[in-house]
Amino acid sequence: MKRLTACALAGAMSVAGWAAQAGSDLVVGLQLEPPHLDPTSAAAGAIDQVLYANVFEGLTRFGPDGTVHPGLAESWEISGDGTVYTFRLRPGVTFHDGTALDAADVVFTLDRARDDMSQNAQKALFEGIETVEALDDLTVRVTLRGPDGNFLFNMAWGDAVIVAPESIGNIKQAPVGTGAFVFDDWVQGDRITLTRNPEYWGTPAWLDRATFRFISDPTAAFAAVMAEDVDAFPGFPAPENLPQFEADPRFQVLVGTTEGETILSMNNARPPLNDKMVRRAIAHAIDRRAVIEGAMFGLGTPIGTHFAPHHPDYVDLTHLSSYDPELSRQLLDEAGYGDGFTVALKLPPPSYARRGGEIIAAQLRSVGIETEITNLEWAQWLEEVFRGKDYGLTIVSHTEPFDIGIYARPDYYFQYDSAEFQTLHAALAEQTNPKKRARLLERMQTRIAEDYVNGYLFQLAIPTVANARLRGLWVNAPTQATDLTGVYWEE
Repeated sequence: MKRLTACALAGAMSVAGWAAQAGSDLVVGLQLEPPHLDPTSAAAGAIDQVLYANVFEGLTRFGPDGTVHPGLAESWEISGDGTVYTFRLRPGVTFHDGTALDAADVVFTLDRARDDMSQNAQKALFEGIETVEALDDLTVRVTLRGPDGNFLFNMAWGDAVIVAPESIGNIKQAPVGTGAFVFDDWVQGDRITLTRNPEYWGTPAWLDRATFRFISDPTAAFAAVMAEDVDAFPGFPAPENLPQFEADPRFQVLVGTTEGETILSMNNARPPLNDKMVRRAIAHAIDRRAVIEGAMFGLGTPIGTHFAPHHPDYVDLTHLSSYDPELSRQLLDEAGYGDGFTVALKLPPPSYARRGGEIIAAQLRSVGIETEITNLEWAQWLEEVFRGKDYGLTIVSHTEPFDIGIYARPDYYFQYDSAEFQTLHAALAEQTNPKKRARLLERMQTRIAEDYVNGYLFQLAIPTVANARLRGLWVNAPTQATDLTGVYWEE
């Protein structure tokens, strides 16, 4: 099996100069097509998969190992009380339309994100900002209402990329950023094409052109890669085919981790799911291992709370929701649902959701819970489930990094409202001591696990199938991105 670690890739990139074939094209397969191209106004991770780091950049950015690095801000200073961040922007940076990046663009971006009318899906990232000021063309001062140990981390999210007022009007169809690639064309239902930015402020991209092809069907994805019509397919949707690619010298198979907590989300405001005993019964009816084997062919790590197992502060709480159908039936009877009930299960397109949904439906049926399954496209899912909260159960991977804070938002789509959790989250935001933060995170993880807010299934793995000569691809996915800025063909 040809598997590369993140360290191996970093080493490969450091010697790229003598081994790389520059001036070449790349075709990347993705299962999901973005609904539009504005990462600052939608929850769809498919937008960031194409545009993060490639077209749009933030003040800070994530590296392939999840650490935070300088982005459009080359440096920053933090006041002693942790409430004032003074960012120094890189000189000479221009947007793809030729306009210069300056402090006014940062003010515009952050003010737009936190505005009352903001459509930013992660608006909570910006709620702690009191003021944003341009001190000069390249200096921005951000004053927070209180210290926030996650602020630099938050500014690396795709929802915080810097945009300009000159191009914001058409951003959903023709995005203009500062990145190493320029948006070229979007044939909806088929592909998005990016071209190399010759005026890029940083290290230029090796590739001349990158085309993202959208192939939702796993069988079609297998055929496209096998025929070499696609050079790389991150998040390959047919893990059952990986052994065939591993045995073929034309390909390499990279298997990494993601920030994707895959959950059976429950609508905590809709009866009977507003009863914790019912939610607990559902949790105990689920055999995680069977879901991982059946939906992901063994790729995935069981989780018992909404936190990534590779994080040093992760707490294994799977025992709280262990597979126990007899206990599940007992809990349903005590809750007054001894005869069972019927609930809507709405599933988005990814294979982990569609395949996992069928498996979980059978498991729930065995304890007396019937599901009415509806398969939705992403636009429908976002409208009905995420925004409209019109669902009972759904299955989705939350691939945003370090996103346990969503449980502090009562209006979030699973509508969990816990004053205790909200207090813990507020305390975490103000805490910078690593040991104290770890204790708070343990309590937060435990709280949502003991409240059975959702059914916690597994941490999503990310298998990538690629041409054997391709180098520089991320193995792991610390954020929703297909960063092509360091990708090259080995001669």
